[in-house]
Amino acid sequence: MQKIKAGIVGGAGYTGGEMLRILLQHQYVDVVFVHSRSNGGVPVHKVHSDLVGDTDLCFATKINDDIDVLFLCVGHGEASAFLEKNVVKGTVKIIDLSQDFRLNNDSAKAGRQFIYGLPEYNRDYIKTAENIANPGCFATAIQLALLPLAKDGLINEVHISGITGSTGAGQKLQNSSHFSRRVNNIEAYKSLSHQHINEIRETLSTLQTQLPEINFIPWRGDFARGIYISAYTVFNDSIEAAYELYEAYYKEAVFTHVSREMIDMKQVVNTNKCLIHLQKEGNKLIVHAAIDNLLKGASGQAVQNMNIRFDLPEDAGLRLKANAF
Repeated sequence: MQKIKAGIVGGAGYTGGEMLRILLQHQYVDVVFVHSRSNGGVPVHKVHSDLVGDTDLCFATKINDDIDVLFLCVGHGEASAFLEKNVVKGTVKIIDLSQDFRLNNDSAKAGRQFIYGLPEYNRDYIKTAENIANPGCFATAIQLALLPLAKDGLINEVHISGITGSTGAGQKLQNSSHFSRRVNNIEAYKSLSHQHINEIRETLSTLQTQLPEINFIPWRGDFARGIYISAYTVFNDSIEAAYELYEAYYKEAVFTHVSREMIDMKQVVNTNKCLIHLQKEGNKLIVHAAIDNLLKGASGQAVQNMNIRFDLPEDAGLRLKANAF
């Protein structure tokens, strides 16, 4: 089989580095170039020191469009700016990890139509997509926690709390991700106003037209990677009925698994998994979900989307080992 030729833009950051780590081990992919504005000519392993011995690639300052797929691993607002300044052949499939093209009214920017890349929701459209907008990390965890309820119109007013690792803020040093502030510390931020609420509502409202308020309070955790969310809503049926609903919805899912035992974040960190656990207290259903924010919440899901689009095994390159301890 002829290998897929891939390019990465924004290869020096966290998501770009994770993309490179996955694709270098992907049996169906050749990485043609890794682009970085600030590291042109620098060997990749000088920035991602764990890749010593894995690649001789150097960062490029220009793109080579003799590729099949281009991953945009840049910050929010930078993906649309990149496509405005650079000509990419129409035959190249673009998978964007920023939030620039996730909403329907944004998806035709730069003259390209983007499909929302949540495989457990949009797999059939991803199969034929010319361009894919990768979901946000919190959006991924929350939507996977709520999709089965929305499908049956069962979401009542929902309240969600979630905690994320410092890598979710990107590689650029800022006060909220500085070690001396983050260690032994947690804090809430963007309470009820997080940017991912818009894409969550847009997805869920296609399944449940009368969608109630979504109340989400995110937290910054004192760890590097991972997301753990807990959501609760009124549910008047039994816990067994809830499990049957979730297990049926995710029966064919490759990476999303429903556990009848309590889950924790170490089960998913360094993997492309989402684990879900349910609890029932009174008339409330509590849904817990855990993912790795850089893999299932970013680069891993982007590769999963590539696999689907190019008719590869969905788990190709993504059978990754969790940190058990």
